[in-house]
Amino acid sequence: MKRLPSLFEAFSTIIVMGLIVFIGFGILNFPIQPLLILAAVYASFIALRVGLTWEDLQDGITKRLATAMPAIYIIFAVGILIGTWMFSGTVPALIYYGLELINPTYFLVTAFIITAVTSVATGTAWGSVGTAGIALMAIANEMGIPMGMVAGVVIAGGVFGDKMSPLSDTTNLAALVTKVNIFKHIKHMMWTTVPASLIGLVVWFIAGLQFDAKDVESKRINSLLSNIDHAFNLDFWVWLPVIVIVAGISIGKPTVPMMLLSSLVAMFIGVLNNGFGIVDAFNVTMNGFDLNMTTLSSDEASKSMTELVKRGGIMSMTEIVVTIFCGYAFAGIVETSGSLEVILKTISNKVSKDSHLILVTIAGSLLLVFAAGVASVVIIMIGVLLMDMYNERGLDRVNLSRTLEDCGTMVLPFIPWGTSGIYYRDLLHVSLGDFFWWAVPCYLCVIFAAFYGITGIGIKKVKA
Repeated sequence: MKRLPSLFEAFSTIIVMGLIVFIGFGILNFPIQPLLILAAVYASFIALRVGLTWEDLQDGITKRLATAMPAIYIIFAVGILIGTWMFSGTVPALIYYGLELINPTYFLVTAFIITAVTSVATGTAWGSVGTAGIALMAIANEMGIPMGMVAGVVIAGGVFGDKMSPLSDTTNLAALVTKVNIFKHIKHMMWTTVPASLIGLVVWFIAGLQFDAKDVESKRINSLLSNIDHAFNLDFWVWLPVIVIVAGISIGKPTVPMMLLSSLVAMFIGVLNNGFGIVDAFNVTMNGFDLNMTTLSSDEASKSMTELVKRGGIMSMTEIVVTIFCGYAFAGIVETSGSLEVILKTISNKVSKDSHLILVTIAGSLLLVFAAGVASVVIIMIGVLLMDMYNERGLDRVNLSRTLEDCGTMVLPFIPWGTSGIYYRDLLHVSLGDFFWWAVPCYLCVIFAAFYGITGIGIKKVKA
C-alpha cells in the first residue's frame, strides 16, 4: 500500500544525490551521467519502500521527461543555429568586428551588455549565449582574457534577459502561475535584478582594468582576421539571420520555429554569398561547420581559426541531451515518490511572519531547483503551494513571482546536473568552478531576495 515518505526518507534522496555528485563529479571527476543514474537508483529504493511499483516509476520518469521536451527542442535548434550561423558568416562577422572594435579593458562590461540585450530581444538565454556568447568567448580568447571570467559574464547576461524579457518562457510562466500581470512582474523584478547587475558591472569593470590593448598579441589577431576575411564574405547579408530571428520573436512568434527559419536563411546565405556547397549546407545542421568547407587550406589557417569554426550541429548537443535524460530520471522518481511534497509541506508549516514566508519561498525554490534542475518545476510547485499563503498574509503575489525567478531562473547555471548547467558547461567548455564567481548577478539576486524578505524593503502589500 502506497504511503508518503517520512521526513528522513524524503530528505535523504536529496542528501544522497548531493553527496554522490559532490564527491563523484566535484572531487573525483567522474562523468556526471552515471552519477545521476546512481542517485536515481537510491531514489528508486525509497520509492519502492513507500509502496510504488516499477511501472509507477517509469510513468513518473516519462512525465518528467515530457516537461523537458521543449528545452530539448531548443537545444537541438541552438545546435543547428550555431552551425548555420557559422556557415553564413554571421558568427565570424561578430568575432571579426568585435576584435576590431572592442577595447579589452571594457570587454567584460561590453560582453554583459551585448548578451543581455540579445537575450531580452529574443527571450532565450541559451540562444543568446549560443550565438553572441560564443563569438564573445572567441574574441576574449584572442585577447588573452580568462575563459571562466568571460563565461560567467555572458551567462549572467543571458540569464538577465531570460528573466526580464516578456518573451521568455519562465517569465511568462511565473506570471501565469501566480496570476499577476507580466509587466508588473517584470517591473517588480527590477528590485533585485537591477542592483545585482549594477554590482556585477562594477566588478567586471574593475576586473577589466588589468587587460590592456597593448598587451594583446596583434600578430595572432591579425592572422585570425585575415583568415576570416579570406573564408567568408562579410557584407550586409551575414546579418540577415540575426534580423530574421530578432524580428520574428519580437512580434511574438515561437522561439524554436524562428531559430529554424533563421538557420534556413543562413544556409542560403552560405551557399549564395560565400560559395559553399549545398551538401555542406545540410551537413552543418547535423555535424556542424568544418574548415574544409571553405577555400582556406589547413596550412593557411591559424590555430585560432581552426578551433573557432568547428562548431554547431545537432550531434554537438547529444551529450547535453543524454545528461538531461539521466538527471530527469532522478527528478521524476523523487517527485513521484512524494519526497518533494513532504519536504515542501514541512518547510511551509514553519511560516508565522511575512519574512518567514519569503525565506521559505527562497529555501523551497533553491531546494527544488537543485533537486529538479529546471526552473519550470520550481515555479509551478512552489507557486501553487504558497500562493494562498501570500493572499492570506496580504502580500502582493508579485513578491512570490519575483522570488521564484530570483531563486529559480537565476541559479540554474550553477546546477551541474540541471539542463542549464549542462548546456553552458558543454557549450562554452568551462566548469562551474571557473565561472561561478564571475556570474555575479546570478547569486546576488538570491541575496537581495533574502535581504528584502528580512527587512521588508521592496515587499509589496495588497492595498486594502
